[in-house]
Amino acid sequence: MAKEEVTVTVGGPGGNRELRISSSSRVLWPELGLTKLDLAQYLIDVGDSFLAGNGNRPLTLQRFSDSIEGEHFFSKNPPRGAPDFVRSVMVVYPSGRSHPQLVIDEIAAAVWAVQMNTVVFHPWASRAGNPDNPDQLRIDLDPQPGTGFEDAITAAQGLRSVLSEAGLESFIKTSGNRGLHVFCPIEPNHEFLEVRHAVIAAARELERRMPRTVTTAWWKEERGTRIFVDFNQANRDRTMAGAYSPRALPGATVSCPIGWDELERVTTTDFTITTVPQRLKASGDPWADMHAKPGTIDVLLQWWERDLAAGLGELPFPPDFPKMPGEPMRVQPSRARNKG
Repeated sequence: MAKEEVTVTVGGPGGNRELRISSSSRVLWPELGLTKLDLAQYLIDVGDSFLAGNGNRPLTLQRFSDSIEGEHFFSKNPPRGAPDFVRSVMVVYPSGRSHPQLVIDEIAAAVWAVQMNTVVFHPWASRAGNPDNPDQLRIDLDPQPGTGFEDAITAAQGLRSVLSEAGLESFIKTSGNRGLHVFCPIEPNHEFLEVRHAVIAAARELERRMPRTVTTAWWKEERGTRIFVDFNQANRDRTMAGAYSPRALPGATVSCPIGWDELERVTTTDFTITTVPQRLKASGDPWADMHAKPGTIDVLLQWWERDLAAGLGELPFPPDFPKMPGEPMRVQPSRARNKG
């Protein structure tokens, strides 16, 4: 068993840093016996790819009081006493309030976050230097009851075609759970609301082509046994587990980038904190060149305007958002009918 407190050496741009890991033998994943020290070592092993996916972005930490089976909370601003190599950036939340948000610039900061009992890392879709304008268009394909990973694969392949027609190159990763995340690198020329509209336009086009497979219905009672294209993940301050982030799930799965050619022969349980380091050593990072040639959302915004002209307007926002222009009533359809 590991000692209760150990020191790990983490390389970085400023040289080696010696970081303390207290309670290093604390078991985070009880089914596998994986510990806090195992998680710290995982992040060191995948450091370059983890930073490429999550570094230089406003970041939210999902922190646990004990194991993944215990209580957790989300931490956005750097906790008191953060080391000087952990910085923050001011961001504006949907409420209009501004607040500092954590930013990770080197893997030592991620290891420090593990010391602060972080398991899951949630990066924004924008960079720290331009937090209001995303440089990633993100779409979450969320299997509903009665559907699963194979259904998400079918939806992802259809979505890839839709995005390609809109002039965007797409990249894919497992969610670490049952779904898939599709990302497109974009020029950071549009604010979150416009990117959300682009996502809705792509989702509606996919729904038209695959009505029995996918849905854009926000209310669960209307989704049926289809894959929900979660357009609200494109909102400001809405995040999903980052690339190479562990998940707080029994199998210690990782939200792992994959190649499109791998999609039909993998399962989400293939990628864990014990298997991903060797995978990266053997085959490299499928997302290594993601931002080499960013696209634009111009075509998708044209589709949005086309759909508006056809009577398809705004869709509901999350319940904690202020009421938005053109938004329909935030009332569950069955309740609205009963009231009528």
